[in-house]
Formats: sequence, C-alpha cells, structure tokens
Amino acid sequence: MSGTFSIGRLAKRTQVSIETIRFYERKGLLPEPERRASGYRQYNDNAVGRLVFIRHGKELGFSLAEISDLLTLRVDPHTTCADVKLRTDTKISSVREKVRSLQKIEQALINLSAACRGLGPTSECPILEALETVGEA
Repeated sequence: MSGTFSIGRLAKRTQVSIETIRFYERKGLLPEPERRASGYRQYNDNAVGRLVFIRHGKELGFSLAEISDLLTLRVDPHTTCADVKLRTDTKISSVREKVRSLQKIEQALINLSAACRGLGPTSECPILEALETVGEA
C-alpha cells in the first residue's frame, strides 16, 4: 500500500506516537515532510520505513544517536556490512556490561534483603542502615 499519509495514519501504521514522530523530525531522524495546502504534514512510504527502522533500533537498545549513525550508514554508498557489524558488536559489549552491572545490583539487593527480618521499627532496619553507611550499599 503506497501513497501519502497524515501524521495520525503514519502513527497508527508504525506504532509510533504522533508526539514521537514530531520529536524525531525535530532531532533530524525523520525528514520534515511535505505539507498540504492546508498546512498538514503529508508523509510517504519512506517515512513508514524510516520510523519502523527507528522503532526496531530502539527496541534493540540503540540510542537515538546510534540510530542516526546507522541511518547514515544505510545510505552511504561507501559503507559495508562490516561497518554496521562493528556498531552492533559495540552495542553487544555495552549490553553485556549493563547486564554485569545489573547482576551486581541484584546481588547487593539480595544481601540487603537477607539481612532484614522484616520486623521492628524502621529505626532498626538493616536495609536503611546500610543505605546510610558509607561503602556498604
């Protein structure tokens, strides 16, 4: 199905909110669309593809800056798959580091929870005490 779309139809088709579409335009991720004589935005199939690309990139954890970079690579005739793979491998490393960090946080929370019997006043709560103690949380 090709043609032109209002911003509402584009939002529905791509599962991206109208405000997000406008935000992406302001950030330069989505080109400013042509406007009808009435002043309403008029989008085409290219906008659909670009928004789906951006949405999928966000779902995979890429930042808007990283997505912008990938969009630039996508249209650069000198870009190879190796360039895209490098960025993906860099993202994988970043995700792995975040997972390690979250695992450390999880273990610290488990330890704090285990130290608390869940009884007594908050003035004697070992979790709150640990949060106040330098170097323990």
